[in-house]
Amino acid sequence: MDRLVHAQGALTDLMIRFGPRALVAILTLVAGGVVARWVGRAGERALARLDLEPPVRALLLRIVRLLTFLGFAILALANLGVDLLPLIAGLSVVGAGIALATQGVLSNAVAGLTIIFTKPYRVGDFIAVAGVEGRVEEISIFNTTLVHTDRSRVIVPNRKIVGEILHNYGKIRQTRVSLAVAFEADLVGALRTVSEAVASSRRVLGEPSPLIQVAEASASGFRIDVRPWVSAVDYGFVEGDLYVAIGGALRARGFAIGYPQLEVRMPRGTAPDRAGASTDEG
Repeated sequence: MDRLVHAQGALTDLMIRFGPRALVAILTLVAGGVVARWVGRAGERALARLDLEPPVRALLLRIVRLLTFLGFAILALANLGVDLLPLIAGLSVVGAGIALATQGVLSNAVAGLTIIFTKPYRVGDFIAVAGVEGRVEEISIFNTTLVHTDRSRVIVPNRKIVGEILHNYGKIRQTRVSLAVAFEADLVGALRTVSEAVASSRRVLGEPSPLIQVAEASASGFRIDVRPWVSAVDYGFVEGDLYVAIGGALRARGFAIGYPQLEVRMPRGTAPDRAGASTDEG
């Protein structure tokens, strides 16, 4: 009975000593949650003015809310009488250990922030970097997701992108096809036929205008070079369509497709002399 009375007295003493502090700490945490939500809404309005990707915007808002609530949590601990200096020192040691153990993750995060604010590419752009290429599907704080032309997804860590040579094609690319017509062909008519065939392709863009020209006189004939602009997603698929369309149009209008030729000429009188020499020897 004496122990029960003693425990009750000790509990009452603790309630008197720490009850108000605990109540203030709880109210501080509640206020921290409310303020964090308010700061998050204000930050969302502010970030809406910036041209950021939705996942990046959401991540930055989470960080802002977390830091705001963390500040109120520190105030609550200070109100409870917790000595913050040893706590901060301990957290610093733990943070240093975590940083050493997650160097790759942190470098990806720093690289991701660099990409977010410098904007070397955007979602929808077609890029080539680190030996891979594809259309940018998503930019996160740790990696960038590309969609390859074969519809596979390539996940590239952001640290592999920052500091490397990046080729950003945007949303369109220039492809190239070439074929030869015979030397005796009407070049003006052939170029007109090729231009009409290229314009009829549904994958070729009207703007920018395609480049169509006679590139050189090769062993096969006059080589016509065609460099049309296509959507980045169609790059790699349009060449076959263009060869079929251009080749069919040229044949339909009587233009001979050039092919490698080798003309051998023998000096006049060489063959009879050899034949006569053979007859004499016989």
